[in-house]
Amino acid sequence: MFLEKFKPLFSLIPQVKVPIHRQGFKDKLKWTAIVLVLYFFLCQIKLYGLSPQAIDNFASLRSVMAGSFQSIMSLGIGPIVTSSIVLQVLVGTKMLNLDLSKHEDKSLFQSTQKILTLIITVFEATVLVITGNLPPINGSYQWVMILQLVIGSILILYLDEVVSKWGFGSGVGLFIAAGVSQEIVTNSLNILPATASSGQMPGMIPGFIQSIISGSPDPSLLLPLVATILVFLVAVYGESMRIEIPISHGSVRNHGRVRGNVSKYPLKFIYASNMPVILTSALLVNVSLLANVFQKIGFPILGHVSKGQAIDGFAYYLLTPRIDVLFTNPLRVLVYGLFFMTCCIIFSILWVEIGGLGANKIAEQLHSSGIQIPGFRSSKTQLRKLLNRYVPALTVLGGAFVGLLAFGADLTSATGGGTGVLLTVGIVYKLYEEIAQDQLMDMHPMLKRFLE
Repeated sequence: MFLEKFKPLFSLIPQVKVPIHRQGFKDKLKWTAIVLVLYFFLCQIKLYGLSPQAIDNFASLRSVMAGSFQSIMSLGIGPIVTSSIVLQVLVGTKMLNLDLSKHEDKSLFQSTQKILTLIITVFEATVLVITGNLPPINGSYQWVMILQLVIGSILILYLDEVVSKWGFGSGVGLFIAAGVSQEIVTNSLNILPATASSGQMPGMIPGFIQSIISGSPDPSLLLPLVATILVFLVAVYGESMRIEIPISHGSVRNHGRVRGNVSKYPLKFIYASNMPVILTSALLVNVSLLANVFQKIGFPILGHVSKGQAIDGFAYYLLTPRIDVLFTNPLRVLVYGLFFMTCCIIFSILWVEIGGLGANKIAEQLHSSGIQIPGFRSSKTQLRKLLNRYVPALTVLGGAFVGLLAFGADLTSATGGGTGVLLTVGIVYKLYEEIAQDQLMDMHPMLKRFLE
């Protein structure tokens, strides 16, 4: 295999060791909390040499990328997600023949992703600094700033690995949820004026109360908060939707029919979770970055760029629109919405196949566990046929649903970013399920031994 030639290089990359024994609930909680505190601390370290005129051209996607503008964490999880996109496409098209159910192939995949993440980090950092998205105070600080951004991305890469192996969930999800939650709380409750002379409270709730006291109540101040609540409720409803397939587990048979305890196997409507939205958002960031690169070298094939942001061409139509754009340029909203939903569907299909969530893989896992369909012979074929009725449809519909919801949520200008709120709901919901399972195993040692 092509990647095996790089094994000597992979062996030089530092790895976070997998715990020898299963981590208990308190240990996982401790490591998750430590990483979260470190993440917030790193977000406060400002870039040395950054010009005061720096403008955040990726503000609409900042929460999704879990970055902190003007800090060494400005790139956020962008390079990690971008490398994941590239490898998913390569594995999905069989250009890289990897079976991620095998430990050796999975190890090759993870090592390759680290190398690719470092390469993309250097590329994105260089583009942001040289094209003026993160302008230095003068030319002598360019490489200093690039080095700071690279160090920040390396730190977030390993923090993600620590959470994945020693804590709850994944670092990528944890950082997104933390950043969005912080933004929602700050934008809703902040009482500190931006400047001493303004006296205007920037928080939506304090600002609305202040407008009432002044005698000119302004309900529009609360619209982003209302939009956030609506997105939250719809996302929770989508997470709770599922199809339950009746299954049985037992070895006693009568005339070829399985008898045993009958239960249900749930298939979530949002089958690929919210990962397609993360991948699509990362793709949009990279389109904008490439537009900057092509303009810099004199070939603006993706559109012309002014002050780091596209003003025409393909890249312009992929800028996140707001509700007012629907009336001034409906074509741009239509193109963006169709592109966003299509990418979410494609990434949903890729994620399901590469992640071992396809009907064939699930049928093999259920059959090997002695699980069958009540009323049918013990057969992997029957399981596969039943799962094939639902899994492909759920993959496409779930991807389209999260794409449409994220697109619509961004139009509303929900605080924390509509897409960010959607992702946070899914991440917290999944984190809750994992914590609940972990607590259950700590309470019932027999169950813990069975699952191990």
